[in-house]
Amino acid sequence: MAICISLVMSLSSKVALADDSTFMYYGFEPDIITNYLSTGKKVGFVRVTIELMAQGETNLKIIQHHAPLLRAALVDVLGRQPEDRVKSLAGREEIRKLCFNTVNQLLKKETGQELATELLFTKYIYH
Repeated sequence: MAICISLVMSLSSKVALADDSTFMYYGFEPDIITNYLSTGKKVGFVRVTIELMAQGETNLKIIQHHAPLLRAALVDVLGRQPEDRVKSLAGREEIRKLCFNTVNQLLKKETGQELATELLFTKYIYH
């Protein structure tokens, strides 16, 4: 009987370990749409689909809980970008890194941990 209980406990701890080592994604829905700083008379906008990668379901749930705060910060970051940065490939990567750092800074302030392991733009449209 003791061997059976030990085996069940061993298997359940391995399942829990596998769950926390799995990378999961949180997608902000709907897409983030905001104006950016344009140089001409025309108003420019950017539409971005953002996915955050986190390790384990627990971290994903924490990110999901803080999603409204993170979304507001992402809108702010995107809205402060100049037109030339929004429209260039190198600029897009700079913006992505800035968004990633902003998200992790906020998560660290709120939870004490940087929970996002990556931030991806899965759609990036500007006009």
